[in-house]
This record gives sequence, structure tokens and C-alpha cells, in this order.
Amino acid sequence: FNYGLSALDNAYDFLVKLDADVVIPPDYFESIADIFKNNPRVGIAGGFAYEQDASGTWKRNHPMNKDHVRGAFKSYTRNCFKAIGGLKSAMGWDTVDELLAEFHDFQTFTDERLKVKHLRPLGAAYNKRAKFLQGEAMYAMRYGLLITLIASLKMAVKLKKPRAFTDNLRGFLAAIKNRKPFIVSAEEGRFIRKLRWKRIREKLF
Repeated sequence: FNYGLSALDNAYDFLVKLDADVVIPPDYFESIADIFKNNPRVGIAGGFAYEQDASGTWKRNHPMNKDHVRGAFKSYTRNCFKAIGGLKSAMGWDTVDELLAEFHDFQTFTDERLKVKHLRPLGAAYNKRAKFLQGEAMYAMRYGLLITLIASLKMAVKLKKPRAFTDNLRGFLAAIKNRKPFIVSAEEGRFIRKLRWKRIREKLF
């Protein structure tokens, strides 16, 4: 993505980060263009991932908030992409981009009509080497311990991987010990924590 980005001039309306293991609908780009055209506040857009089960049926697999666009097929307006400073070269890039977009008053939009076939199941890359990276990402986004605990519990339940909770916590604590760099500023971190708490309260009450 970054290699292609380096060759891109400034004459574009939106760009798409598209993985090689997805199959998009024929009208995907046209639909994305319409979304951005019809609502200038939308800065990030995309559809939903569908994965094939053992019987060959394509079923939606989206174990996260409905307004989150999966990293395998994210689209950004030029203004939004510039405002968030491009994509972070770190674990958690496809979460922090949406948080920073909101920090800069952009919205994220998901379109249920855009069904993207994902050929590699979610979690297939969850292995021994990568298992602590989610916790490190939460540290890098300045979540703080309590939000990390809540987010990790939610992730473990939705992915049906109880070990993910302890792995995330170990990754978070290791990042503190090793003084890993943050990927957002202190001001952005305060905004992110405030936003996370707001959404937690909305779900509880």
C-alpha cells in the first residue's frame, strides 16, 4: 500500500486499501464514490466481510461494532486521509484510523449492501508470534489499563478465544515495561479514551 501511495499524485477523490484475499462486488468502487459524494462528512467507508462456512454458504463475519470497516477493504476520502496523517505502520492501524477520523470530525460509514467475500477467515493469522500485538496496540493508542481490560474481554468473547484476554493483557503490560512508543499524541489519546468511555456507557445504559 505505501509503495503504491508513494507513486500517487494529489489528483484523487478517495483511495482504497484493498487486500489481495478479498472479492468485491462489481459496483463496489462506484458505490463508495456515491457514499462520499452524498455525505461530505463521511471520511471512511466500506462494506461487510462474508466468509464461507463448511457447507459452502457465504455468511457475514463481523465480530466488532457495526460502524467499523474491516482493514481488508477500507476507503478514505483524500481530506480524511490527509487529516489523520495517513495510515500508521503499526498493529491497530485499522482501529486508530477511525478514531483519528472522528477526532477530525469525520464519520465512518458501513454499507450493508456491499458484501465482500473474504477468502481468509478472521483470526487465521492469530498465532504465537502475533498473540500479544493486540495488547501492544491498545497501549500504543493510549487506551489505559481499564479500557484495555474491557476491550480485551469483549474481543475474547466475540472471537470465542478466552486466551485472547490474557494475551492482550500480557502484551499491554509488556509494552509498558519496554516503553513502546505511542502512535497518537497525548491530546488524541484523551479524545480516544473519552470516546471509548462514551460508547461503553451507551451500551450499558
